[in-house]
Amino acid sequence: MKKRTKIIILTVMIVLLGVTGYLNIVLNNSITEPTNTTTTTSYFVSYRNDRETSRDQQMLYLDAIIDNENSTEEAVQNAENQKLELIAEMEKELAVEGLIKALGFSDCVISIGEKINVVVDSSELTAGEVAQIKTTVMEQLGVEPKNIVVIPSV
Repeated sequence: MKKRTKIIILTVMIVLLGVTGYLNIVLNNSITEPTNTTTTTSYFVSYRNDRETSRDQQMLYLDAIIDNENSTEEAVQNAENQKLELIAEMEKELAVEGLIKALGFSDCVISIGEKINVVVDSSELTAGEVAQIKTTVMEQLGVEPKNIVVIPSV
């Protein structure tokens, strides 16, 4: 290769490197800092994914018991009942979450156990909003208000 061609290629590469550095600085300065919304949204997505993964594992375990030839009739019946209970719980959670979103909250998740935990996408809740959420949960799940915990996400 001629010396002149090498100089042209080297010059073009240096110019491209300079342009890349300039664009990197400009684009990095134009990016705004992430807000709490991203963290909150990822919490709700993460919680749902974890819950779904856990439920999938439970369903696989119950299906294995049901499909196993060595399982007793009682074990199969218990597994089928547990599977139906799990499906009913999933439907309740989905319904209540949808109703709470219909109250005007952008997102929420619910956990059904001894206590009903409701995490709502809001930095703070008024007494009226808590009352609306508790009323919705009470009507849908038939639980006492003392067994409902409403938590705003931070």
